[in-house]
Amino acid sequence: MIATFASLLVFQALGEGLSYALSLPIPGPVIGMVLLLAYLMIRPAMVDKLAPTAMGLLRHLSLLFVPAGVGIMVHARLIAAEWLPISMALLASVVVSIAVTAAVVRALQK
Repeated sequence: MIATFASLLVFQALGEGLSYALSLPIPGPVIGMVLLLAYLMIRPAMVDKLAPTAMGLLRHLSLLFVPAGVGIMVHARLIAAEWLPISMALLASVVVSIAVTAAVVRALQK
């Protein structure tokens, strides 16, 4: 389990490194996930090795939301002062997500 967890961390570190080195506007963990996906597509046998570790992390996923919740509470005044732009950004991201999902589903159904 430690070796597979280390593998996941390596992909996250690679993503962070690429994001920082190339000054990309994409978060490092997202790049790391794309790299991991590409690796798993090349070596599908690794899926079975990584699955138990990934499932263990998913079981404790709710713990990862604690820092975000604390950040919201700590910055409540700032959020209250900027509620309109935050709300507009959230609304726009939901609309774009729904549109992209619909386009992908339509493309996959053809």
